[in-house]
Amino acid sequence: MESRDECIARIVRLKAARGAVILAHNYQRGEVQDIADFTGDSLELSRRAAATDARVIVFCGVYFMAESARILNPNKTVLLPEREAGCPLAEMLDAAQLRDWKAAHPGRPVVTYINSSAAVKAESDICCTSSNAASVVESLDAQEILFGPDMNLGAWVQAHTRKRLIVWNGYCATHAWVRPEEILDAKRAHPNAVVVAHPECGPKITALADRVCSTSGMLAFVRSSPAEEFIIVTEAGMLHRLSRDNPGTRFHLGSPRLFCPNMKRTTLASVAESLERMQHEIRVEEGIRLRAARALERMLEVRA
Repeated sequence: MESRDECIARIVRLKAARGAVILAHNYQRGEVQDIADFTGDSLELSRRAAATDARVIVFCGVYFMAESARILNPNKTVLLPEREAGCPLAEMLDAAQLRDWKAAHPGRPVVTYINSSAAVKAESDICCTSSNAASVVESLDAQEILFGPDMNLGAWVQAHTRKRLIVWNGYCATHAWVRPEEILDAKRAHPNAVVVAHPECGPKITALADRVCSTSGMLAFVRSSPAEEFIIVTEAGMLHRLSRDNPGTRFHLGSPRLFCPNMKRTTLASVAESLERMQHEIRVEEGIRLRAARALERMLEVRA
């Protein structure tokens, strides 16, 4: 059986042979983050995918992220190490539902969270991430906007804009299932800790936080903060990145529920196998790709 070190050596060899770059989301297993060329959130990795010169992109994340990389890189091979790594939030809004929603609210532009399928992006005017959602909404010349699929991110953005959002009733189970009492228990256990929460959490959770921001925002906030202890309310993989980047700082997970099984599907072995066999290539039908690309490119033009 191949050891961990042997598997890493195989990944390094195959990456060079394939002319590949490895991208890993902040929620991936720590060992996967450590072998990636770039680690970040959806916005960061979308930009990396668009800028890379590599012939092959290995996206260690979930399906919609690899789709976005393919949309922005039609002439590159995009591999998803785990074919079944999906996103329940993205599946809560499909293209047919979005078309019906638009028909019920004619003339309203559609802002779609990047946690969505290529087909949904193709039906959208512009995409956003948790990093730039408020900026994207403010960039539009409209007072009423359709926003989906995440209702909690939508609620957070609504609190930071005078525009009216009509919000789809979707959610990320990993964030939405966190209970206020769990955060209160964590605060009692760590009274000196600063609470940092992701905007995919519900309003009752974000109200208990000292700071609400995306994962890239968390990295910047912790780096600049004089605090030495934090309670992190987002997927557990974020603690690996924060601890690696901030040695000596203490981090506590806000809830044991903050675990995404889809993000944890990818392993060193599946990365190596994906490169070895060039397997699980992500493809997007060209008509959908072109329309989705416009929505993503508009997002990338907005200053967060």
